[in-house]
Formats: sequence, C-alpha cells, structure tokens
Amino acid sequence: MPRSPVKPAKAHGGQGQLRIIGGEWRSRRFAFPDGPSLRPTPDRVRETLFNWLAPYVEGARVLDPFAGSGALYLEALSRGASSALALDLNPDSVAALRGHLQTLRCEHGQLLQADALAYLQQQPTTAFDLVFLDPPFHQGLLPPICNLLESRGWLSPHAWIYSESETPPSNLGLPGNWRLHREKQAGQVYYALWQRG
Repeated sequence: MPRSPVKPAKAHGGQGQLRIIGGEWRSRRFAFPDGPSLRPTPDRVRETLFNWLAPYVEGARVLDPFAGSGALYLEALSRGASSALALDLNPDSVAALRGHLQTLRCEHGQLLQADALAYLQQQPTTAFDLVFLDPPFHQGLLPPICNLLESRGWLSPHAWIYSESETPPSNLGLPGNWRLHREKQAGQVYYALWQRG
C-alpha cells in the first residue's frame, strides 16, 4: 500500500534517484530500489529540515530506524554527523545503501537489516542526538517506536526527533516530554521536528 500521495522519485529501470543537497557530498546522486511503500523525503522538505537542524548536525550521533532510500541518513552524514546507524527490513535497500557508503568511502555509517520495533527493544550502547522517524504509513508505528526510544535510553538528554506522518503531529500521542519545535504540511504528509525535554 502506498505510504502517501506524494509524487515518487522518477523511476529509472526499477530504481529511484535521490540527490544529496548539502555538505561534503553535495549534488551527488544515488539510485535506490523502487518499492510500493518507499517514499523518500522530497528535496524541498529535506532542505527545510536541515536548515532547522543546521546548528545540531555536525558531530551528532544519528539514528534512522526506517532508512528506506537513505535520503535523510546520507544527508546527515554528508553534513558532518559523527556516526549514523540505519535500520531497514528490505535487503535491497540495505545493500544499495551499503554500496553508497563504499562509493563515498564513508566509514562512520552503520547499516543493519533489522525490524525497528524488535531492534529498539534492546538496551543501546550509546544514546543518539538526532533521530529520523519516517515509518510506513497506516501501520501505527510511530507511537510504539517513540515510546521505545524514550523508555529504553536511545535518546540523549536534549535529542532532536524528526517525524513524518499521515496525521497531524498533535494527534500522534508521542511522549509528553517531547516539545514540538517546528511543523509543516506538504500535501497529506505532516513533517515535524521535536526536542526531548
């Protein structure tokens, strides 16, 4: 089931394409496997998000539990994140991202083929400063994922959390100590940036 009516990236022989907007790898383009539930964050939304996050990305420890095309993950690494962990269930997506990291000679990005809900049940070895939450829509994944992030110690004290959802941010029922910092809507998709308090 498609995750949103947002126009997908153009297909190129069964593949989509993404462009890194800023940082060390600015303007580099990468292919990713097409999929019915894959909805890369559009360029204009990524640009807005990383403008919001500009003072906080460099040196940050980044977690992307639903990496998909890897657009947010690669953008954060390009802009100076000290480390980044990406999870995705799709082996093709993970393999494509692994290839991109090799092409970029990036050694501080980690990738795992894993189910986010199961993986986040464990106790982390490090807390993360910046988390991207762009799960498949209409599956009710955001509330349980956010509760795991909060209860299991995945977040640093003042972590930033970015969410994409099909419902308004105020209706998501996320942890009460998260403060809604910014929000936007594009079509039927809501984009929000939260800070842990």
